[in-house]
Amino acid sequence: MELKFSKVERKGPITIVTLSRPEVYNALHTDAHFELQKVFDDFAADPEQWVAIVTGAGDKAFCAGNDLKWQAAGGKRGWDKSGFAGLTARFDCDKPIIAAVNGVAMGGGFEIALACDLIIAAENATFALPEPRVGLAALAGGLHRLPRQIGLKRAMGMILTARHVGAKEGFELGFVNEVVPQGEALSGALRWAEMITKNSPMSIRASKQTIQKGLAVSLEQAIAEQRDYPAVKAMVASQDYIEGPKAFSEKRPPKWVGK
Repeated sequence: MELKFSKVERKGPITIVTLSRPEVYNALHTDAHFELQKVFDDFAADPEQWVAIVTGAGDKAFCAGNDLKWQAAGGKRGWDKSGFAGLTARFDCDKPIIAAVNGVAMGGGFEIALACDLIIAAENATFALPEPRVGLAALAGGLHRLPRQIGLKRAMGMILTARHVGAKEGFELGFVNEVVPQGEALSGALRWAEMITKNSPMSIRASKQTIQKGLAVSLEQAIAEQRDYPAVKAMVASQDYIEGPKAFSEKRPPKWVGK
């Protein structure tokens, strides 16, 4: 598939997806959403790719959200089944996805980051859900994810005022995992991705799926049902499940095969 609004690079088992509409601060329109749906479908289906990083082109923006100028000019608005940027409604991907936020992450851009498993933010990163200022609401997951990730009162404070939050405050609030110097968001995200790939990909997928499914039910139910989760069953049936203890006993690095 020819990519017009994004770029994809692979470094070993790591896929780097760059939102590439820098002329509009990487804001996204319908065609970009459908393109990114396919990009992340391919990542999810590729057994050789274990972790994804999503970032923005240029040094000013991760993603400014919905392309309002496109919409105001009569452009069709909408996205495929996996939501904004092919991510905000993607609930079936058990592989880790990291947001490398290198500038503004506004509206849908912040919602993309919140849909990722980790957020690495450059010092110049800025986050907000400013939809109420233009008569909209953050319905691509932001209104649900932010309260779950930082607590109700803190989230209400951001959402109802539509105020901007810097990277440092984002770290203090708890939705940013690490703040790095300006220009180093991608390298910081790669460092986290490389740490993840030292672990069994089967164990990582089982862990992510267990967390996600467990948060939707009571603690008692989660513990009772966790061994029936598909990714947990796949882990137990995998070669990695044998290789890990064997490598430990032989005092050598494990050779993960991811199946």
